[in-house]
Amino acid sequence: MYEFAIAWEWLGLAVRWLHVITAIAWIGSSFYFIALDLGLVKRPHLPAGAYGEEWQVHGGGFYHIQKYLVAPASMPEHLTWFKWEAYTTWLSGFALLCVVYYGGADLFLIDRHVLDVTEWQAIGLSVASLAIGWIFYDQLCKSPLGRNTWGLMVLLYLALIAMAWGYTQIFTGRAAFLHLGAFTATIMSANVFFIIIPNQKIVVADLIAGRTPDPKYGVIAKQRSLHNNYLTLPVIFFMLSNHYPLAFATAYNWIIAALVFLMGVTIRHWFNTTHARKGRPTWTWIATTVIFIVIMWLSTVQKPPVETETAVAPSNLRFAENVHFTAARDIVQSRCSMCHAAEPVWEGVVRPPKNVKLETDADITAHAREIYIQAGRSHAMPPGNITEVTADERALLSAWFESAVEGKM
Repeated sequence: MYEFAIAWEWLGLAVRWLHVITAIAWIGSSFYFIALDLGLVKRPHLPAGAYGEEWQVHGGGFYHIQKYLVAPASMPEHLTWFKWEAYTTWLSGFALLCVVYYGGADLFLIDRHVLDVTEWQAIGLSVASLAIGWIFYDQLCKSPLGRNTWGLMVLLYLALIAMAWGYTQIFTGRAAFLHLGAFTATIMSANVFFIIIPNQKIVVADLIAGRTPDPKYGVIAKQRSLHNNYLTLPVIFFMLSNHYPLAFATAYNWIIAALVFLMGVTIRHWFNTTHARKGRPTWTWIATTVIFIVIMWLSTVQKPPVETETAVAPSNLRFAENVHFTAARDIVQSRCSMCHAAEPVWEGVVRPPKNVKLETDADITAHAREIYIQAGRSHAMPPGNITEVTADERALLSAWFESAVEGKM
């Protein structure tokens, strides 16, 4: 029933809202503790075992914070844990992946000109890449190579470049970028779930039992936290990139992804250095700007022409064979295709918005639900109704989708 499409759209919004809220909480607390950790000052009057302290002012009051590098001499009466922000961010993000990309695999996940696979094969590859990626990363950290923190980060960067290229050989450009963000976020969340929190629990158990905690657990957790520090900004970029075809739908999108990781490093280096009171390295912003300009240039390099399949997919025949299709197609082609085309003719539009093309019968039927939601049931498209879609035309687009879904020919 057509009501399902509306309910599914609202489900997507609800899950996306939850994901953004929890991501803000996780990233906010993460950035705060990174800044706090780097700003700690060592003073002679500190208690035994304390590494440093920091005075802060906020909300009309002063805060005096001390950090114990391993643990205090005894277990505090109250201990606040920071973990559910990370867990809920990943869980809501995976739920959003299921709603948007798994639920709409044939449209958003699969590009049959890249790799001709079934929906379940594509979903299987997606899930497997996230799980195997974490296992590979975790074993790399636990190997002898993991003892060299910065050498390990270089290897991690090379692995991320390989994943960027690999995802673009399997999925749509949009899905490739989203998966690269999910791949990275999985590593970050798993670091918290499998390494950082368990290590902290071991230290707490030792304190309760009256044992002296082993410093190695803090060192291991610190290394994983450092990785999370430098991976956060690229993840945010990839999660936002699905709105920008110039990033994901270009010839060298995997190189763009590789450069995004470098920008994450340069930006975080500035903040880390500043918080540590070691100066303000302005070269990082110059480097970031240069990298961004290179990305902009790469986005202008055209892909070689590829012959596209124009036949309507069997799963979409109900929309093509519906009595309202011819009229609906005429509306879409006259009101939408000037922007949603391989070569848009609307002034100022150089790429089809979200890389959605509405030129052929196959294009239009493949995006039937999006047309229904964006231009039929709502007035989201075209922006500002700039092509003057009438109320009757919107009603016809709605009737086309609803009657096709209900099986009325």
